[in-house]
Amino acid sequence: MLGSRTTEFARCLRAVALAWLPGWRGRSLALARAAGAPHGGDLQPPASPGPRGRQFSLSAAAVVDSAPRPLQPYLRLMRLDKPIGTWLLYLPCTWSIGLAAEPGCFPDWYMLSLFGTGAILMRGAGCTINDMWDQDYDKKVARTANRPIAAGDISTFQSFVFLGGQLTLALGVLLCLNYYSIVLGASSLLLVIIYPLMKRITYWPQLALGLTFNWGALLGWSAIKGSCDPSVCLPLYFSGVVWTLIYDTIYAHQDKRDDVLIGLKSTALRFGENTKQWLSVFSVAMLGALSLVGVNSGQTAPYYTALGAVGAHLVHQIYTVDIHRPEDCWNKFISNRTLGLILFLGIVLGNLCKEKKTDKTKKSIENRIEN
Repeated sequence: MLGSRTTEFARCLRAVALAWLPGWRGRSLALARAAGAPHGGDLQPPASPGPRGRQFSLSAAAVVDSAPRPLQPYLRLMRLDKPIGTWLLYLPCTWSIGLAAEPGCFPDWYMLSLFGTGAILMRGAGCTINDMWDQDYDKKVARTANRPIAAGDISTFQSFVFLGGQLTLALGVLLCLNYYSIVLGASSLLLVIIYPLMKRITYWPQLALGLTFNWGALLGWSAIKGSCDPSVCLPLYFSGVVWTLIYDTIYAHQDKRDDVLIGLKSTALRFGENTKQWLSVFSVAMLGALSLVGVNSGQTAPYYTALGAVGAHLVHQIYTVDIHRPEDCWNKFISNRTLGLILFLGIVLGNLCKEKKTDKTKKSIENRIEN
């Protein structure tokens, strides 16, 4: 018994150490798929030899694995071990908060942290709802069969109670905002509930996801300003929606074979071999909308420089993606976090380059308005 425990402990150490090796995702994904294990977002690094001397990891998956065993199924249910989804939900919020900042000033750090907390909770709630709806489908697909509800680690009743807890905490975050934002935020709950069902109804479930995931582009601005400016918020929201169509279509190409077998729909199946042409159109629409955002919000050179970098990232992503290789689709999908951070940095630097409004300037503007 002692020998078996020692062997198991050694395997755990090797698995954690592997996370520090450059390029482990691509290799472990291929091994996982060959063994029939989950791919893409559900990937777990296989046990294999790693470098000595580094026996722990601060990766999200390693943190979840180190949590008390009774908590682990709940943490995996809200996908804390796969934070890319939280990033993609959070980034449109940061864009909006950054654009709403006063000229010459940094974004409101309190709001950034508040929305970060809300993104974790709402993404977790969305995943819980998704897994509750899809538990029968998940059992039939290798990639999703180990999800906590499908695997029987958590009952439907337990997941429902857990969902209530997440939504209660998210409501607490929402109540920290102004009344306009509270109503606006609460109105997104319907989208959160119904978007997991769209893949059973339409070949455009990614559009429903985009409408849901980018609600923060409206909410972030209203949290700072007290209401939405349609000239800025609407094109920003639109750009986020088409961005979601881009990255989630790429993601969906990982699952297209399983989706056909179990009767689910996606833009990956809708576009097929014409995917790159569709994604190119979406990219042009995204860049055009973001350019309009820059003009309407009085952005400066750093913003447009970042926009050029975003365009280059999109071109590279779409031109090089191999829609028939799930591991490449996964790598292109997660690279969108970098894209979102580039745009946020451009917004912050662009805003810092604006002329800061002094009290004298504000009074002058108010006098002009009155006259």
